[in-house]
Amino acid sequence: MREITFDIETRTTSPVRGRLDINEMELIVVGVHDSETGEYVAYEREELSKLWPVLERADMLIGYNSDYFDIPLLNRYYPGDLTKIRSLDLLTEVYKALGRRLRLDSLAQATLGKGKIGEGALAGTWWDQGLHDKVKEYCLMDVRLTREIFDYALKNGAVKYKDLNQLRDIKIDTSKWRAEAPAASMTHTLPF
Repeated sequence: MREITFDIETRTTSPVRGRLDINEMELIVVGVHDSETGEYVAYEREELSKLWPVLERADMLIGYNSDYFDIPLLNRYYPGDLTKIRSLDLLTEVYKALGRRLRLDSLAQATLGKGKIGEGALAGTWWDQGLHDKVKEYCLMDVRLTREIFDYALKNGAVKYKDLNQLRDIKIDTSKWRAEAPAASMTHTLPF
């Protein structure tokens, strides 16, 4: 099974801060881990044509808040429909098990003993300052954390979080995560 773990970085096109509206967000970087090659690669928006064939060969997309943020936003740039590819949103899995949302950093700190290397809201500022490599590094670290949390959950049937300064387990049903999905034919950008 080919799994693509991914994350995106954006900047807002609206000067108004507050509730995020993906229609006012501009994609700047997509970071991916390809389980088939083991590689971590960051794609700038201008390089998306190289990313599409990778996503189209995926059996599953794995992300954190990806079903409600990353996939809908990335779909604005994709010539097809990424929602046709099977996806696993780890935030949704945590919410189903715990009944509340947790930040990726909180989950990573508790589960893996390490966390994010920055704040996603700064990615747009860094990009505008010409710190493109910093944005890519930040994005790929989030991909690594997401992938490692996924692997940890598969191995242990749980992830960890801190509650009142105590580590607690969140039992996660991973039994269907790697179940064979029906073959999907994604050929929107592949030449025929």
